[in-house]
Amino acid sequence: MVKLIGMLSRLGPVKVLVIGDFMLDTYTNGKIQRISPEAPVSVLHVHNEESRPGGAGNVVFNLASLGAKVSVIGRVGRDFAGEEIRSSLENEGIDVRGLVSQKRYKTPVKNRFIADSQQVLRVDFETISPLPEDLEHEVIQNLSDIMDDCEIVAISDYGKGFLSHSLLGVVIEMAKARHVPVIVDPKGNDFTKYRGATVIKPNMAEAYAAARLSQDVPLDEVSTTILKTCGIQQLMITRSSEGISLFNRNGTRFDFPVRSKEVKDVTGAGDTVLSMLCVALANGLDINYAAQLANIAAGMVIERIGCARIGLSDMAERLMEFDVENKIFDGEHMFALQQSLKGKRCSVLSLESNHGMSTAVFKSLRKLAAKDPENKLVVFLRGKELDREFITLLSALSDVDFIVAEGTSLKELCDLIEPAEIYAIEASKLIDLEKSPAQLASV
Repeated sequence: MVKLIGMLSRLGPVKVLVIGDFMLDTYTNGKIQRISPEAPVSVLHVHNEESRPGGAGNVVFNLASLGAKVSVIGRVGRDFAGEEIRSSLENEGIDVRGLVSQKRYKTPVKNRFIADSQQVLRVDFETISPLPEDLEHEVIQNLSDIMDDCEIVAISDYGKGFLSHSLLGVVIEMAKARHVPVIVDPKGNDFTKYRGATVIKPNMAEAYAAARLSQDVPLDEVSTTILKTCGIQQLMITRSSEGISLFNRNGTRFDFPVRSKEVKDVTGAGDTVLSMLCVALANGLDINYAAQLANIAAGMVIERIGCARIGLSDMAERLMEFDVENKIFDGEHMFALQQSLKGKRCSVLSLESNHGMSTAVFKSLRKLAAKDPENKLVVFLRGKELDREFITLLSALSDVDFIVAEGTSLKELCDLIEPAEIYAIEASKLIDLEKSPAQLASV
């Protein structure tokens, strides 16, 4: 298993282009208390209904939750569902210039009926329809401008007819010319239409179908076939409860076991994998690290009902359960810390970096942690001589949520995360720096 120390801290804001099939996911929530007198079926007493973009739209929402700036290319119908998708994306600050509206096209809608946190039925309204030539030409004409300054392309194929062979070819070639990675979540049994992509990430059933091999053939043979026929660099196969397997063109294989506390609903897990993979690779992380981060994010999604959104705050909490050293950040990677604290109350304690674990430090940490269990405590280490053993000891304490060492000042940190309280330890005493502005300026 790849060790993930500090990987979260390396995730910064990236520009992602998502191209694919957009649909509307509707959730009808209620309770089943009786059987219908008209037929032997359950009666769902509805409590509420909610809708949100699904398919490629769910990928977009996951990327936004991870702090990415997103542009989209796709289509919707000129109907209520299409307008709701467009409006929801715009409200998230998504660039929707590439979202075209097609006449007489019905926007796909998937309505999930949920009783007591359990999906009991799904009703789909959809018609698979190829993209008309005039709209395809319009999309291709606008592609260059929309792809400008994007750092990675995510292709989310749900097989609804939007992603034609010719459109996929133009997207992949244009991205390659700009040295932009292309990550594909495929559909169907013909993966050659994604030829030249950087990574394709099918599930196991899709991989066997694309390789045209029976289920009793080893997965390594399946991967070799797909890698050869599609001309891609890596193949990532999601294997449900078995986790993720990554195959490289040089023949190497890495397996990442699933990390989930409880499986409630696998809906949207593949979208989460695609989103996390894009953010990690766009930040320059090795694909082995990216795969494990994606695996952890997917593990959290399947613990929830419906297409859940995972943010860096969720990732931070889960990663620290695996390795306490994931709470250490430096000044060059403050974006991830800022995202991890988004919407949360926090306090900052400033310490000398070579102070050591004295009684005063320990008592101060316990005192601040006890004030408010929901408050996040960020320890800022000032000074150039870092005591690594002291940092390791701090990271092992449950009272300390994050540690910032090197590369920034206390003022810069506080301006960024806007703590509710700022403290320091001076001469073995805990000082409230907000009540002592002069001392805050000098720390």
